[in-house]
Amino acid sequence: MKAYQITAWGEPLEERVIETPVPEGTQVLLRVTASGVCHSDIHLWDGYFDMGGDVKMRLEDRGMTLPFTMGHEVLGEVVALGPDASGVEVGDKRIYFPWIGCGECDVCQRGDELLCLAPRTPGTRYAGGYAEYCLAQHSKYLVPFEGVEETHAATCACSGVTAYSALKKLKHLRPEEHLMIIGAGGVGLAGIGMAKAVVDAKLVVADIDPAKRAAALAAGADMVIDNSDGDAVKELMASTGGGVHGVIDFVGAPASTGFAMQTIARGGTIVVVGLFGGAVQLPLATLPLKMMSIIGSYVGNLDEMHELMALVTAGKVKPVPITPRPLREAAQAIADLRDGKALGRYVLTN
Repeated sequence: MKAYQITAWGEPLEERVIETPVPEGTQVLLRVTASGVCHSDIHLWDGYFDMGGDVKMRLEDRGMTLPFTMGHEVLGEVVALGPDASGVEVGDKRIYFPWIGCGECDVCQRGDELLCLAPRTPGTRYAGGYAEYCLAQHSKYLVPFEGVEETHAATCACSGVTAYSALKKLKHLRPEEHLMIIGAGGVGLAGIGMAKAVVDAKLVVADIDPAKRAAALAAGADMVIDNSDGDAVKELMASTGGGVHGVIDFVGAPASTGFAMQTIARGGTIVVVGLFGGAVQLPLATLPLKMMSIIGSYVGNLDEMHELMALVTAGKVKPVPITPRPLREAAQAIADLRDGKALGRYVLTN
């Protein structure tokens, strides 16, 4: 089969012909028909995450070896089952939920596999969907998507469930309060498109790109703001009557989280999701004085994936703009994503 792999950190992905995997045990082999290109793939491609202060968390130090096939937003057709696999049949089409753990530890047993210390995530730990075929570890991670466009359904496995899980952390907001989403990129637009189905609050979107602010309004935002404008903090504090009560930062950069900290109301909560990287200075006294909370949110669990798909199939989630790209363009698609050319999401199709 063909796979588009990292063969050198930061260098263009290489088309390579490798053996098609054979499913063993409970594994299920999928013929990949759609695979999302996620912004976090850029960090994997680079080979590190920026931890701030010139500190880099290098993936090769954490056991990642090359060549490697990325792609954790995988959707495909079942073509073969291992001898112990059940629950699906050849010809079924499914989303492959990727955030899986060892399946044996305490956190996995209680359903929090994304907290597992020995994850088995396709596209980040094991071979993923930038290929013609992909192995799923068990049929329980294969999620139906009846009535949903394949390219949209594929993105639900990461950007969709990531946005949904972050929004759930702010379900306590009231109708008169404000929720601010920072960043109207692929994950941000996913969050905007489902925000009012999850959180009952007024929706503000902050982005420095006018095209993305326009996309945010089209997706359902009540108000947009250019957070790079020198008067943005003053304007937002005035228009919200003292600040927003909840923020989801889908960028995760010093400037975006800094803006959130300046505009959060007393008693508010900031949820940081983005992995852009860097560091912020945090005056510790502001935590008790403003009674604010800063928490992290990383993807979602399998139960949340099923909750999300119930909303999607019920038509309560506005799809993110999708640009399909043929699988053979994997290298160019991720390069274009790095250059900021995508409005919404690129999805590789085969």
